[in-house]
Amino acid sequence: MTELKVTSIGNSAGIILSKDLLAKLRVRKGDKLFAIETPSGIELTPYDPEFAVQMDAAETIMRADRDILKKLAE
Repeated sequence: MTELKVTSIGNSAGIILSKDLLAKLRVRKGDKLFAIETPSGIELTPYDPEFAVQMDAAETIMRADRDILKKLAE
């Protein structure tokens, strides 16, 4: 478990993430993180659940229309 301290950042509040934690999350300065409410609390993740839903829909379309997309690519 990693303890994080809420600190002032300008007129806002924020947390400082260690290099170790950034590496575990596989993010760098400027990347987006998502705070997702789960039954066990708040999860901090680089995973965007909305984007995942969109990618699932795109994959379904690509599989169903594979022949058409192949012709269009030629």
